[in-house]
Amino acid sequence: MRNQAAHAHNQGAPAGDADIALLDAYSRAVIGVVDTVGPTVVSLEVRQKRRRGGGSGSGFLVTPDGYVLTNSHVVHRARRVRAVLQDGRSFEGQVVGDDPATDLAVVKISGESFAYVPLNGDVAPRQGQLAIAMGNPLGFESTVSTGVVSALGRSLRGRTGRLIDNVVQHTAPLNPGNSGGPLVSSSGAVLGVNTAIISRSQGIGFAVPASTAAWVVAELLARGRVRRAQVGVGGFTRRLDRRLARAHQLEQRSAVEVQSVVTDGPAAVAGVRDGDLIIAFDGEPVATVDDLHRILRSWDVGRPAPLRLLRRGAERVVRVRPTEAASDDR
Repeated sequence: MRNQAAHAHNQGAPAGDADIALLDAYSRAVIGVVDTVGPTVVSLEVRQKRRRGGGSGSGFLVTPDGYVLTNSHVVHRARRVRAVLQDGRSFEGQVVGDDPATDLAVVKISGESFAYVPLNGDVAPRQGQLAIAMGNPLGFESTVSTGVVSALGRSLRGRTGRLIDNVVQHTAPLNPGNSGGPLVSSSGAVLGVNTAIISRSQGIGFAVPASTAAWVVAELLARGRVRRAQVGVGGFTRRLDRRLARAHQLEQRSAVEVQSVVTDGPAAVAGVRDGDLIIAFDGEPVATVDDLHRILRSWDVGRPAPLRLLRRGAERVVRVRPTEAASDDR
């Protein structure tokens, strides 16, 4: 019996060592991200127009010359913005662009050679991967929480009433002060911008994806606002059944499932319904929400186009006339 017990003990020892090694690797990954990304995360203190008091939130530097990405709801209609870096330095900030439709905004602080984290719009989060949420709600020191990417392709309604598409859902706990901070991978790549605008979501965090953020930042820096055509639908990327794709001779593996249709919007006028699958716009395949957004970015407002749909397995083509998305300046 003694020999059996000793054998069992020895058998268990490597497993314990392996667990410790995994925990050490996990800790090293998180610490490495904190050391790299932490200095780019700033605290934003905001004085609002038309009301007393103010608020606070987080942001992070995305260029070495002082452009800070944050949430729109943190700085919307700000009278004064003050940014505090992790090393204690304080800067006056100016809102150079605000896009409530995606809950993103850009603030400029004066200076150069700032620590920053680049935005790569090609980074695609994967379900189950490590997600590290960072913020700096009070200045001087970043806060860190960890979790995993729990779901992709979410469409959630923001404060303006518009749907924010392709939201990344994760399990890294957030609080309102962390709103506007980055969600990053174990390698330090930006997966998204954390947003705390979704209420009653304890234990669940949400982030606007890096692909959307990269495009919005480029638009805001170019013209101070995002000008976009829209067809008046909210939707998410859905994988196509192979038999359905084969029956309609589709090479793509996914489509955009319509989740909501704006009343009296272009899609509603054209006859689009909830549950329709958008597979092409003006002959160009639409496999993801990003595909539809990408096409509409350069589309001339008011120019009609055929919209190819699948409805209950049958193909339909409707003619839609995109309109300019209204500014959500409220």
